Amino acid sequence: MQFLSEQDRLYIEELAQKACDAIMEIYNTNFDVELKKDQSPLTQADRKSNDIITKGLAQRFPDYAILSEESKDDLSRLDNDYCFIVDPLDGTKEFVKRNGEFTVNIALAYKHRSVYGLVAVPVTGEFFTAQKGIGAFYRKDGKTSNLTVSDRTEGLVMVASRSHPSEELRIAMEINEERLGDTINVGSSLKGCMIAKGIADIYYRFGLTSEWDTAAMQCVVEEAGGVFKNMDDSDMVYNREDILNRKGFYILNNRANKLKLSK
Repeated sequence: MQFLSEQDRLYIEELAQKACDAIMEIYNTNFDVELKKDQSPLTQADRKSNDIITKGLAQRFPDYAILSEESKDDLSRLDNDYCFIVDPLDGTKEFVKRNGEFTVNIALAYKHRSVYGLVAVPVTGEFFTAQKGIGAFYRKDGKTSNLTVSDRTEGLVMVASRSHPSEELRIAMEINEERLGDTINVGSSLKGCMIAKGIADIYYRFGLTSEWDTAAMQCVVEEAGGVFKNMDDSDMVYNREDILNRKGFYILNNRANKLKLSK
């Protein structure tokens, strides 16, 4: 089943590029930072990117639902088989720190499964895209290549969150010390993209995330040959009433590289 045509995918990439351009215009100014109810940061870049993406998607796909971090949730989406899931600026903390480690995430869920994913990196101009059954792709400077996870089974490279450290992860790293090599700390959906690109091999996230944090990179990872599961080994599903990923999740280049979490 072809979920999005090539023309549809190009349209979404163009939307993402417009959002990236708008984000970078603000990134290079002395922008203001607000705090949301959950104390997470919000900037004009989040709002402007959200406006570009959600309006563009609604125009081309009027019959599809949209769930976005920066838009009011309309639960009528639960009755729709198709739902775009958007994080207009994933890694706002990294944006505020000006370290470049933030992304634009656009995913399409069909019957609760992520079937299309786009992760764009405004600072570098990198695009990671995937559609179920077609593959995963990396584009930069007009050149496109296939994404494939690494085949490492030892000296595993772990990616970890730059802004969300956890005691559970520290313990897991201690238990699996002999299997692990380097650890790379990075923000946003870049963690999943680094595994899809073969730079890293494993990522464990114990804390809460939301659907818009994971949907796009999940499709990219899986189409690159990787594994993406809830921490209890169940499948991650989307377009839920509760948008929080409460179980935690892990990403692997290979099922055999699943870590032991207790002695």
